[in-house]
Amino acid sequence: MSDNKLTNSAGIPYYDHEDSQTAGPRGPVLLQDFFLQENLAHFVRERIPERVVHAKGTGAYGTFTVTHDISQFTKANLFSKVGNSCKIFTRFSTVGGERGSADTERDPRGFAVKFYTEDGNWDLVGNNTPVFFIKDAKKFPDFIHTQKRLPKTNLKSATMMWDYWSLNPESLHQVLILMSDRGTPFGYRHMHGFGSHTFSMINAQNERVWVKFHFKSKQGIKNFTHDEAVKMKGNNPDFAQEDLMNAIEAGEFPKWTLYIQVMTAEHAKEFRWNPFDVTKVWLQDEFPLIEVGEMELNEIPVNYFAHVEQSTFSPSNLVNGISFSPDKMLQGRLFSYADAHRYRVGANSHLLEVNRCPFMVNNYQRDGAMADSSQYQDLPNYYPNSFDQIKPSPDYKNFEEDLDSNHVANFNRNENDDDHYTQPGLLYTKAMNETDRKNLVYNIISSMNGITGPKKDEIINRQLCHFFRANIELGMKIAMGLQVNIDSNMMSHSTK
Repeated sequence: MSDNKLTNSAGIPYYDHEDSQTAGPRGPVLLQDFFLQENLAHFVRERIPERVVHAKGTGAYGTFTVTHDISQFTKANLFSKVGNSCKIFTRFSTVGGERGSADTERDPRGFAVKFYTEDGNWDLVGNNTPVFFIKDAKKFPDFIHTQKRLPKTNLKSATMMWDYWSLNPESLHQVLILMSDRGTPFGYRHMHGFGSHTFSMINAQNERVWVKFHFKSKQGIKNFTHDEAVKMKGNNPDFAQEDLMNAIEAGEFPKWTLYIQVMTAEHAKEFRWNPFDVTKVWLQDEFPLIEVGEMELNEIPVNYFAHVEQSTFSPSNLVNGISFSPDKMLQGRLFSYADAHRYRVGANSHLLEVNRCPFMVNNYQRDGAMADSSQYQDLPNYYPNSFDQIKPSPDYKNFEEDLDSNHVANFNRNENDDDHYTQPGLLYTKAMNETDRKNLVYNIISSMNGITGPKKDEIINRQLCHFFRANIELGMKIAMGLQVNIDSNMMSHSTK
């Protein structure tokens, strides 16, 4: 039989694709036209729940190649020698917007990379910023609610957003980055990426160090100004998607260099801030970047929905030699990301092409929606058993962590946990140039002018206190732009 015949999903050829079967030429449609039923039934089920966050995004396949030896820090096979490489899938996204929103919105950008390694899939799931708004996953649902829409009007609310930030000063570091031009990157090719959290690496001697991951764009940093981003939002809400697709199709494959920062256990004890606090950075003059390898994106997925929309990433997907840290946000994400994908895509989403480990997978998970038995066929679904040869390997035993007095159940804050101002102040004075600072102030004033309602003055004054404590000049310029009278109480906060 010819392979080009039109068929239904069961492979049954049919002819009348554009005409429904009726009782006579003008009669009602017959229920027995099961080709019509199948077409309509599938059509209304073509969408799955969109991501709660990172809904608007794009993705591409590529390669990662190791260029420098870091085997002293990790026993991960990928990093065992220079020249090793693996296939990758990368997804970029905005955070707060829906799938239909513009990808030039002022928003952090998701930066997720799936490494298809011989030890299994490793997901490095981060953002284009080295820090985050909050340090504890318990706050995450409340924070995200403020970035979405008001329950009554279904409209975005600057009041809700700034109210939350002003009540959570730990957000200040990320807020300054978001309100700078880095909050509106020129597409996805011209931004850096970060693992953001602190992770750990374990070497062949079972020695552990703490690490942070940095992707540096080889295309260089390029951002929209606020006004340019607003204009592009109307002209082309899919600008970042189109820019990445066009570059790859033209053979201008975007590249990033991967670096790590390394902190020993001794350094961690002496570090001024909690090294596992995702609202803080490790200063690079103390913990310099160490080059690791290069990431190149060179292949557009053949079907957006099958590959990009159904792709699933989780920080819990870590290979031997790379592990967790006590970072509270990371610990929360280890569960919530995998759980979100089980809901959104299904219990067997790991069997889809984009998520599937290209090497052998041996486990005893069976059944569930969309189960595919091609890998395990009739093998037992329990362990131990007398029929297969699958055995746990001691080479992959987890790192044994000592639970000492620093690791007991505790809801209290550590020393310097409430220093939410030193690093944002350094960001303003040291990392930004004059143009950056000017645009930052303009963007903050533009956003805070959207605060309305009876609590307007309270919210503005509370947030201004945070700006003053980070940098007096920054606070003064924003207050002047908002036409707020500066009182002694507000100024006194800046010196505390």
